[in-house]
Amino acid sequence: MRFGELVERAQELAAGGGRRVLGIAGAPGSGKSTLARRLVEALGGSAALVGMDGFHLAQKELERLGIAGRKGAPDTFDAAGYAELLARLRAAGPDVVYAPEFRREIEEPVACAVPVPPEVPLVVTEGNYLLLGQGPWERVRGLLDEVWFLRVAEEVRVARLVDRHVRYGRPVGEARERVLRGTDHVNALLVDASAGGADLVIGEVC
Repeated sequence: MRFGELVERAQELAAGGGRRVLGIAGAPGSGKSTLARRLVEALGGSAALVGMDGFHLAQKELERLGIAGRKGAPDTFDAAGYAELLARLRAAGPDVVYAPEFRREIEEPVACAVPVPPEVPLVVTEGNYLLLGQGPWERVRGLLDEVWFLRVAEEVRVARLVDRHVRYGRPVGEARERVLRGTDHVNALLVDASAGGADLVIGEVC
């Protein structure tokens, strides 16, 4: 799909009146973070980017709960907190709303890192589980005006994800195991199964 078409669709959403929230979902490595950043940059001051990954539980809390080995699974996020933030963003009150941001270089979320001024008409949020519809995640879809689901060729997605893990310090063998048979694989299957709730399914963006 042409990137320009997506920009036009987002512009129409932003011009609809009030604050709108656009979700971009997809499996790990599908390219949703890159697409979301490009989109917000193209829209200039009309859009702000708020990632779901800012609601990763801190490593210390994952270890306390005994789920650090499954980091990235649905229950390793503060899904209820994410939904609450989306509700605040939709309400578009008179104050700046500060959102957290996940920093891959430290593998931790950082609070209040992303300011969203009240005059911004469109918030773009991206993440794996926007369409999951289970437990505390089920509230999220109702807070999004549109959801786009990004789906790319599996070999492309796997290669991207392995490369990402290696860049951030995992040995190649461990990275491939995680992507092909481990946590990332399980999460990808779960995310793909939720695609039916999207307004638009996107392949490679050119």
